[in-house]
Amino acid sequence: MRPFAYARAHSADDAVAALAQNPGAAFLAGGTNIVDLIKIDVAMPGMLVDIGALPLAAIDVAPDGTVRIGALARMSDTADHAAVRSGAPAVSMALNLSASAQLRNMATIGGNVLQRTRCVYFRDVTQPCNKRAPGTGCSAIGGDDRKMAILGANALCIAVNPSDFSVAMLITDATIHLRGPAGERTTPFLGFQRLPDDPARDTNIGPGELITAVSFVPSSLTRNSTYLKVRDRASYEFALVSVAAALDVQGGTIRNARVALGGVAHAPWRALIAEASLIGKPAAIATYAAAADAELRAAKPQRLNGFKIPLARNAMIRALATVGGAA
Repeated sequence: MRPFAYARAHSADDAVAALAQNPGAAFLAGGTNIVDLIKIDVAMPGMLVDIGALPLAAIDVAPDGTVRIGALARMSDTADHAAVRSGAPAVSMALNLSASAQLRNMATIGGNVLQRTRCVYFRDVTQPCNKRAPGTGCSAIGGDDRKMAILGANALCIAVNPSDFSVAMLITDATIHLRGPAGERTTPFLGFQRLPDDPARDTNIGPGELITAVSFVPSSLTRNSTYLKVRDRASYEFALVSVAAALDVQGGTIRNARVALGGVAHAPWRALIAEASLIGKPAAIATYAAAADAELRAAKPQRLNGFKIPLARNAMIRALATVGGAA
């Protein structure tokens, strides 16, 4: 571990100003990701700006029903909050299936959205990696690619995003709230996390920007949602494949649908093709299977992860059947 300076922010503006004055600085909240990366020399900030004392941990419900989750809300508190459990069960389920109880009690929502990939080559500084050192190559290609991407990957990077929470938030049409040197702004959750056209950039967060909250509006669709996570072991493991699904079924017909996949791409993957295939169709296993097949037609497996295609197909069918039933 290399030496670094430490500063404690007393307001969001203080935090943003500290990063503006120290371009090599990074924010510290729960520390469950950044501290790990510092220990293995993957991250080498010249300063850590501690934002843990900022008043950004509240989970509030606005008069119009919007649920606003502060960026410093703990994962465990968010999963257990009544407005989250009732408004978007998939989000609560995704958080409870993440990491370990100890980490969920420490890790924050903002940090979860911004966490870096768990690709073994990214975390090994002896290996070439375009995410750590652009232009050096992707060691996962032709290497141990069993857990790597099957959708949206390219020759620059085949790593996957590890966030369960982000997958579930995609089906709520959520918004991310940020504060930076230019003031406050909002951006859709969809598209905030990037595909690997520039592997070094995981998200579209701007220089010196701080996530202050994420928000979503509960609906009949989000209230009928689920999250399914398939992994090598039952706990403290990242997804091989995960599915967040929400359906609005009326009279046996699917009126609206949201589907997102995790463990299959550099960013949480919104299954827009599957959604379009579902709407207007009967809530039946054949419908769910056809939607899964349509979405996965573009999948391009690596040497060792072709099993993810049937795994994702079966997981999508199961998740959709959970929220939609089967005629």
